[in-house]
Amino acid sequence: MRGSVARPGWVWWVCAALIGVAAALFALSRRRELTEAYHLITRVRPFGVVVAVTFEAVSVLCFAAVPRWLLRTGGVRWSLGRMTSTTMAANAMAGAFPGGAAFSAAWLLRYVSRRGAGHVLAVAVVVTAGVASALSLLLLLAVGVLLSGPAGPDTVVRPVVTVLLIALAAVLTVLGLCCFAPVRRVLRRISGAACRRAGWAARIEADLAGLADQVRSVEPRLWPWLWPLTFALLNWTADVACLAASMWALGVPVPWRGLLIAYGLTQIAGSLRLTPGNLGIAEAALAALLVIFGLPPGQAIAATFLYRVVSYWALQPIGWTCWIALTLENGLRTRRGEP
Repeated sequence: MRGSVARPGWVWWVCAALIGVAAALFALSRRRELTEAYHLITRVRPFGVVVAVTFEAVSVLCFAAVPRWLLRTGGVRWSLGRMTSTTMAANAMAGAFPGGAAFSAAWLLRYVSRRGAGHVLAVAVVVTAGVASALSLLLLLAVGVLLSGPAGPDTVVRPVVTVLLIALAAVLTVLGLCCFAPVRRVLRRISGAACRRAGWAARIEADLAGLADQVRSVEPRLWPWLWPLTFALLNWTADVACLAASMWALGVPVPWRGLLIAYGLTQIAGSLRLTPGNLGIAEAALAALLVIFGLPPGQAIAATFLYRVVSYWALQPIGWTCWIALTLENGLRTRRGEP
């Protein structure tokens, strides 16, 4: 429904509470490693923190460049500053509640559609940006597997990465085949036959078909769509560089052979949004994976903490400041009778 906001149910809140209790118990059982991490953080290199912040700023700009390019292709021109403030506001909302991505997506759709894009183009932008982000993250994982070599991922990690890369290959194959009209017709017949028995499935199929038509009408050629994929890949790459710079700032050796895999799997685990800002999930997953790839627990905890401060905690107040500014601007426009 247009303008509706999906609220996180009790399952999210229960999971968030359980994860919080688990994090507290973990902290009590790992006092020695936490003390080591604290001493590392107190000796952090200020210039290394500046480098990490710079990489994170580049990541934020590349993240905003994806929907900006899509809007521009649809005939709506936004400045990079406006798009950056909008995406930062949306991310602040996503990181404030369990399941906050639903709040964020609903707000972003409303705001973009009311600022000249229209509802259909706004939906196409949000969905396409999400697809580009997911595909680029899986590509980053594929590069991580190549860099890790045959002795790379642990035996527990490798099957997970293999399944994800198979999914990436399948999605890319389907997208490539959909460039041909006969294949699209066959897929529509199959999906139409499958959806006839369920009204809700038929509505979803019709919405997806309309969205695909909108995307093709905006830019029918294939090669220009590499731009949003490139920006999305640069977004993840700069964020990985922020993580590496955080390690360097602490004097912690960077596990280059497993860094991309640890980062990619952490981002995938965090996409569940079971807690506000993935608190507890992101820290536990990243620290555990860094330990798997060779870091001592104290160093892994310190690196994870500094990276999360730069990439999450520092961005939250900035994002909410952007949200307040955009909300006040929207109120002024409404009072003036402007669209």
